[in-house]
Amino acid sequence: QVQLVESGGDLVQSGGSLRLSCAASGFTFAPDLDDYSVAWFRQAPGKEREAVAALTTKNRNIYYRDSVKGRFTISRDNPTKTVYLSMNDLKPEDTAVYYCTIDGPYIDPMPDAWTRASHWMGSWGQGTQVTVSS
Repeated sequence: QVQLVESGGDLVQSGGSLRLSCAASGFTFAPDLDDYSVAWFRQAPGKEREAVAALTTKNRNIYYRDSVKGRFTISRDNPTKTVYLSMNDLKPEDTAVYYCTIDGPYIDPMPDAWTRASHWMGSWGQGTQVTVSS
């Protein structure tokens, strides 16, 4: 059973920055985080969960939703099994609960599939709240 714990969310002013962390554990078939695709999703009140960014196995491909390109960066640290989302120039529309998830091992999403929550394994953390004030 994969376990994911998000942290780093906070209340910030528009234009501010945050770095979210996702600690992963409980891998059954492969011990290296690099053999899993990882992603960040977010969900605002009353809205569907939407994909934010994804990183495929061994960092072969990186995906971002258009609204965060140039502002957000997804990365990972394999020794500590941690996934990061660095966010700059935050805007009020970024306000949401942010979740991390994984897929694998040895599975990469197709370019047209990474935005669909159904593609991923169904292992979600508890989420971390990001609130951006005007």
